[in-house]
Amino acid sequence: MQIYMVGGAVRDRLLGLPVQDHDWVVVGATPEQMVAQGYLPVGKDFPVFLHPDSREEYALARTERKSGRGYKGFTVFTSPDVTLEEDLARRDLTINSIAACADWTSAGGKLGSKVDLIDPFGGQRDLQAKVLRHVTDAFREDPVRILRLARFAARFHDFSIAPQTMALLREMVADGEADHLVPERVWQELSRGLMEAHPARMFEVLRECGALAVVLPELNRLWGVPQRAEYHPEVDTGVHVMMVLQMAARLNASLPVRWACLMHDLGKGTTPADVLPRHIGHEQRSSKLLRTVGQRLRVPTDCTELADVVAREHGNIHRSGDLNAAALVRLLERCDAFRKPARFADALLACECDARGRLGMEEDAYPQRQHLLAALAAAQGVDTASVAQAAVDRGARGDAIGKAVATARAQAVQAWLNQAASETPSGDGCTAAPKEPPTRLS
Repeated sequence: MQIYMVGGAVRDRLLGLPVQDHDWVVVGATPEQMVAQGYLPVGKDFPVFLHPDSREEYALARTERKSGRGYKGFTVFTSPDVTLEEDLARRDLTINSIAACADWTSAGGKLGSKVDLIDPFGGQRDLQAKVLRHVTDAFREDPVRILRLARFAARFHDFSIAPQTMALLREMVADGEADHLVPERVWQELSRGLMEAHPARMFEVLRECGALAVVLPELNRLWGVPQRAEYHPEVDTGVHVMMVLQMAARLNASLPVRWACLMHDLGKGTTPADVLPRHIGHEQRSSKLLRTVGQRLRVPTDCTELADVVAREHGNIHRSGDLNAAALVRLLERCDAFRKPARFADALLACECDARGRLGMEEDAYPQRQHLLAALAAAQGVDTASVAQAAVDRGARGDAIGKAVATARAQAVQAWLNQAASETPSGDGCTAAPKEPPTRLS
């Protein structure tokens, strides 16, 4: 039995990056031998075991043979006779196909000599050249690898993709392999790529090979759709959405915020050509489309719900500096800010990304965020139970009670606005970010 460290742990150590998880491959062993040594079997599709102490995964060396469409269309073969090189050959990228002896990092985690590395496919060479390259033509057999490569491109944004590998991606899409991606795996890879430092690169790669049109056609159609240059100097809607997403990454936004940034303008892809570059009513169209995407890809509820708020209300949030107290309260109510203040704060962050995700506006201030948080705080100061009881005592019923609460909140917000105006020098108030007018203003 021989044990090797493989994959990302070796790659990241060579790059001087933190190693989150270790993957191990075992050559020359049977499942029975692994169990006899205390390893716990957990693999469903092929033999994988948990180490009795570290609980890290140890997989028996294996080969794979294509037996059908999709990422599950494989027949897996394991045997003590399977060599390390045969196991490495089935991996996706050369930089992930480097193995090291088990004691490679035993001396305080320091890198060992290169003699300890097994690198039959030139992974170290591609690390030095900063190239993402497939190992063998077997890459084409698993469509998930299209998404994985795009995700790696987002993580290693300064790596190029080998021309032969990009050509292979296009062939896989043309052959229909991407059509067999299952929703769970698509979301798994997209969500991980969204959290990288350069998430826009993932979508650029998917678009370049044609896969974006398969997995996210609603997003893919945004490229080439013009917007009014006075609001969007970058003009192209697809370019704008990528700039918004990159701003979210720059501001270390959470996954729900990044997803909201990606989804907020989907409706612009369905604007009739004869009204371009205006996009009247795109907010509601975006809401409908992103919910369809959420159902298809089984996106977590918190991501879809935040994206819906941002899609519907981002125009009004941008203009919140021009709204009176009653309109501000109505905006807060539509965003469900009183029940879900944390989600509202996320929505404001996504709107800031939208405002600053435009050519030449990346460093602009976004006072609307603090303006609305302060308005919410003022409205939250109202004792709604007392207001409601007083309304009941006056004979109010049903909607009239809700109106009394809204009026009290508006009065509190107005008092805050008056105080803020008296403390703010002329010309230093909250100004709205330029944005094409929404269909309905508060």
